[in-house]
Amino acid sequence: MIVPTSSKHTPPALRPYLPKDLPMLQRIARASIENLAVDEYSPSQIEAWMDVFDDSERLASRLQSGLTLIATIDGLPAGFAMLKGNSVIDLLYVAPGVVRRGVATSLIDALEKLAAARGAASMTVDASDVARDFFLQRGYEQQSRNTVPVGDEWLGNTTMMKPLAAKADPLQ
Repeated sequence: MIVPTSSKHTPPALRPYLPKDLPMLQRIARASIENLAVDEYSPSQIEAWMDVFDDSERLASRLQSGLTLIATIDGLPAGFAMLKGNSVIDLLYVAPGVVRRGVATSLIDALEKLAAARGAASMTVDASDVARDFFLQRGYEQQSRNTVPVGDEWLGNTTMMKPLAAKADPLQ
């Protein structure tokens, strides 16, 4: 079940990805793409993008290759994001019914703090056209425009970077 739209605005809680979450994350990603990308991508591009989430084994491997966080609202998964290495945001998807309720913000705040704690000087993301404005508002700067093959389609995205605050030297 994907978190329903509600007038109640419970702040999201975060937890690590568990293998049992895979089917729900597939549904969240597909619903997010299908509902939120219609103004930015063609129907064939959207279909090709959603198809990426059909290969459960490949997606599970990808989710486990980094630090994947799940945002929950009232105990139900509402979105997820993944930190690859120390400084790359590899995935960010939010269930359409909870967009603009702090899910993406909570996830990216946490990934930025983790990256800084791991010594990263900056964060990068290949932001979809849907997510580009979200990252711009968070202080990410556009570095390059890309087109990437997805199935039989080409999708545009933007590589973006944000410097992270330097950790204070405790010896000074």
